[in-house]
Formats: sequence, C-alpha cells, structure tokens
Amino acid sequence: MILIDNTCISDDIGDQFFVCNLSKCKGACCVEGDSGAPLEDNELPILKKIYRHVEPYLSEAGKAEIAKSGVYTEDWEGDMVTPVIEGKECAYAFYDEKNILKCGIEQAYNDGKIDFKKPLSCHLYPIRVTKYEQYHAINYDRWDICSPACELGGELGVPLYKFLKEPLLRAYGAEWYEQLVKEVEEKNAAPDAAK
Repeated sequence: MILIDNTCISDDIGDQFFVCNLSKCKGACCVEGDSGAPLEDNELPILKKIYRHVEPYLSEAGKAEIAKSGVYTEDWEGDMVTPVIEGKECAYAFYDEKNILKCGIEQAYNDGKIDFKKPLSCHLYPIRVTKYEQYHAINYDRWDICSPACELGGELGVPLYKFLKEPLLRAYGAEWYEQLVKEVEEKNAAPDAAK
C-alpha cells in the first residue's frame, strides 16, 4: 500500500500491467456493471452544458434514455451516474463500424466540439476511487472483461499507473503523480537492492 497526502493507493496500481485492447473486449466496461458510470458533483452541470454537442454521436436508444432519465441519474445507492439503456450499456455509448462500444462524450471531445473528455471515473477505469471522509482509497477493479488488457499490458510492459497517467494527473495533479512514480519505482527496486 502506498500513502500520498490523503490517498491510500493499492499496490496493484504499481504492480499490474494494463493497456486497453478494444479490438478484443469491444468496450465491455461501457455495458457491464451494476449501474452507470459514477459522476463527480462538478460533472453534473458540465453534462447539462455539453449535451447538445454530444447528442449527435449517440444511438437512438441512448438519446431516448437520456430524454426519459436526464443527462445523469441517481443509482440504487444514491450516487449520481450516467443513465443506462435497459440496465445495460451506458446511454452515452455508441457502437462504431467494428461493433466496438465507444463514448459519445469522448468522440465529441476528440472532434473538438467540447473541452470535457469524459467522466473522470471512465477516464480512470479500471482504477476505482472510493472517497471516505479522511481519504481516498484508490484500487484496481480487476475483472475478467479486462483480461485482454492485462495480457496486452504484460506484452508491452506497461504498468497500470503509466497507462493511466493522464487521468491520474487530472484527478490528483502533477506533484502527486510524481510522488506515485517515485514510490512505485522505489518499491519495485527494493528486492533488487537487498540482493
């Protein structure tokens, strides 16, 4: 476990290898799970503001769900999340020509229509952050749909914290990320130093 400021970071973040492999998983993280993507409080007004730019990218079913439920909704635990279509895929997801689920928000961002990439929880995935009163618990959410990403990460030698550098910087800042890199590298070097 690594402790930085008010964060408690699972060793998996530094130990595990990961690179998304959309050609294999087909964007399964946008359809699997108990509810929509968790949203930060500051993201709620952003979704309202950008929706008109995102809407053209969405499926008819996604647009219909958002028209019914709103640009965000409350899940069974009382958390604000993205709406989902019939308990399955995120209403902001759409299938591309290769039948891969992609994010309509991110596509609008990539096309220069908006300056918000996507919800932070999606950007950080497969890292999940649990916020407690005194600290944030940062954990690797390991499940079988990401097996191809673990294999590809291992082949390429890319650890999870490096693959997710951009969203970790977005969430916690450059100084925090530099400290994380230092802690992970020191931890990984410790067994070699003992030899």
